Amino acid sequence: MQYIPQGVCSRKIEFDIEHNKVTNVSFTGGCDGNLKGISRLVEGMDVEDVISRLAGIKCGRKHTSCPDQLAQALKKAIGK
Repeated sequence: MQYIPQGVCSRKIEFDIEHNKVTNVSFTGGCDGNLKGISRLVEGMDVEDVISRLAGIKCGRKHTSCPDQLAQALKKAIGK
């Protein structure tokens, strides 16, 4: 799946969901090292667990963050 994040430095988030597990997460743009770390940390996690851990995280004065945008993308993907 592809998601275009809003209000953050990254320009695109791509991921798959297989058997309710998050896989193949990649970000285009943004803080490269941090986003690669997040991608590896969530690999194989249950979708709901990723959403509950990442939703609501803010970046500085922004009302969202790249992790929060991943949570929003996953919510959209599962129809929440």
